[in-house]
Amino acid sequence: MKPTILVSWLDMDRLDRMLDALPSAQASARDALLDELGRATLAEPWEMPPDVVTMNSRVRFTLDGSDQEVTMTLTYPKDMTGDPNQLSILTPVGTALLGLKVGDTISWERPDGALFQLSVRAIEYQPEHDGKYHR
Repeated sequence: MKPTILVSWLDMDRLDRMLDALPSAQASARDALLDELGRATLAEPWEMPPDVVTMNSRVRFTLDGSDQEVTMTLTYPKDMTGDPNQLSILTPVGTALLGLKVGDTISWERPDGALFQLSVRAIEYQPEHDGKYHR
């Protein structure tokens, strides 16, 4: 069972516009993100709790029960610069992270059908908490 996610209406609007513009070659990533957004509860950006992963948040997480933590910034594809610390929302890990809160764990399917488990450990930066809504 996947945990409930919380997404700001502003992120939802931006993600909807991004998904509308995706080429058909990215249909599987689009469908996975649409499924995820379909489970979302919407919130005002200025009321977003600081422990929730939003777009452009810098998130510390673990994969598959490992003790090794990874820190990455959840990014729109258009903002990807090649920085190894960026994670596109269109990747399975990026889609899985959106809307989770610190302490949440989720099982997610990789493109090859295998499952991975992701656990959110900390939010190091969240734009909404910093009052940055137009990013």
